[in-house]
Parts: sequence; C-alpha cells; structure tokens
Amino acid sequence: MPVLILDAESLDGIPKSPCKKLPSKTMEELEHTCPQPRTTLTEPAAFSEEITCRCKAPHERLTIAQARLGTPIDRPVRVYADGIFDLFHSGHARALMQAKNLFPNTYLIVGVCSDELTHQCKGFTVMNEIERYDALRHCRYVDEVVRDAPWTLSPEFLEKHKIDFVAHDDIPYSSAGSDDVYKHIKEAGMFVPTQRTEGISTSDLITRIVRDYDVYARRNLQRGYTAKELNVSFINEKKYRFQNQVDKMKEKVKNVEEKSKEFVYKVEEKSHDLIQKWEEKSREFIGNFLELFGPDGTWVRIKERFPKAEQTLVKLYGLLVYHPVV
Repeated sequence: MPVLILDAESLDGIPKSPCKKLPSKTMEELEHTCPQPRTTLTEPAAFSEEITCRCKAPHERLTIAQARLGTPIDRPVRVYADGIFDLFHSGHARALMQAKNLFPNTYLIVGVCSDELTHQCKGFTVMNEIERYDALRHCRYVDEVVRDAPWTLSPEFLEKHKIDFVAHDDIPYSSAGSDDVYKHIKEAGMFVPTQRTEGISTSDLITRIVRDYDVYARRNLQRGYTAKELNVSFINEKKYRFQNQVDKMKEKVKNVEEKSKEFVYKVEEKSHDLIQKWEEKSREFIGNFLELFGPDGTWVRIKERFPKAEQTLVKLYGLLVYHPVV
C-alpha cells in the first residue's frame, strides 16, 4: 500500500508525506515493506541482521497520541527496548510485555548489550552474550533482536532501525548517581516508560545465590560437578562432602525412626485387637460358666433330678486323676 498523503488541514495533525512531491512512477517503490509483528510462536525471533528494514518509503516518526490511534500508514509502530537481560526472569518479560502492548500494532525490537560493553559500563554478568541473545529470541513478545546494542542511542542508530519510540523503566537516575542515558530520547518525545516489577531483579537472584552459596555448592557436588568447576577450595570440598554424608546418615536415621514408629503402631494395633478378642472370649467363658454352675444353672437342675450324679462324677474324676487313660 502506498504512503498515505494527508493535506495540511488534516484533523489528525499528522504532517504531509514528502512522497507528494515525487513523480507518480516512484509510488511503487514507496510502498511500506517494514517487517510485521510475529504471528506465530513456533520459531524464535530473528536477529536484526537477518531482517533489516529496507523499506523505501520515508519513515515519519509519530507522536504518542497518533500511535495510540493506530498507524496512519501501512506499517507497525516500531518500539525499541534495550538492556542487559542477565538471568532472564519474569521482571524482564513483564517489561517487554508492556512495551509490546503500548500501541495497537507494535513491532518490538530489543537491543542486548555485548559482554565487553556490559563489563565496561556495568559489571560482570552470569550469562554470556550468546546466552542472553538467545534468551530474548525465545520471549513471545519480541519480534527482533539487535545484538551488540549501544549503551547510548545515537540519531544514526535510531534512523538505521527506524525507531518510533523507546520503552524502558523510568529510573530516577539522579538519585542513583548516574547519568540518564535516555535524556535526549525524552527531550525528543520518543520515550515511553514501563513499570518495574517489584520483588524480582537480576541483583536479587544473584544475592540469593551468594547468600545460600554453601547449599548450592553442596548440591552441585552431589550432582557430579568437580570442586574446580565450582571454584571450591580443597578444605571446603571436604567439608561439604562430610556435611553431605552427615545429611545422608540423618536421612537414614529418620527413615529408621519412621519405620520403627510404624512397626510399634502395628504391634500396638495388633495387641489391642488381641486384648479385645481375649476380653470377648473371657466374657463368653464367664457367661457359659454362670449358665452351667450359677444359682439357676444347668448343674443345679441336674442335681435336683439326679441326686447321685454329683457323687458319680466325683468318682469318675478320681479315677481319671489316679488311673489316667493311656
């Protein structure tokens, strides 16, 4: 679609496109061929060298109000966000999600600084630049990744990538004791702030690792990493391995205690069943005894009917005792 030409009286306030002064035969060359936002998530985002915008049409930057109404030409709003993105986490993803959803049709370009530049300007990183580049490529909100991004955005860089707006957390740099590298971007009306996610940051994650260093070192030694790979001294290695052995013994003792408790519980349960059965048998025996020898029992009635029965039974008992049957 050719560039949209608006007259000077346009209600949108969008300036005229310079293509009005060009011959009509060049209109085909002025069609916007800017890369479109990703519509599929089955592949990672492309690097900027692979998808450089070679659109012939003039790139007129928009105001924020114009971009929020939708682009007046057949191209997306090109938003740029940059950073180190070390130990890529949900805070990074949320910031990029905000940048992606700034406007109805946003093409999000993310710049990632190289190791050399980051170590020089900020400090050492946990992940190397290759790992950080690849992490960004697999974020669903990212359409394009710029490797070896600059620390400060020059006019040439903005023009090369045809950037409309720059999105970043609006950090109070004066209180942080550093210069605001986005000052000229803000003055040009191209800066759009994103909200920082509280409770998660790369520094927080590194702090957790440093705080629980012994735990992680012991765990990785158990998993097969060498002391040299973990930068652990000989003495600490022996200490950690001894602690691991102690933990294993504690675990075994704990298992034995649990099994012993289970055994005792089963014995108690069976003993309770035996006592209950014994009590039931005892009641049955007593009941039978009373039924036979009680005041109104069967034995009393037998004696009444057969007076000599008792003497006969006593004699039989004596014979059995003194002359047992073989």
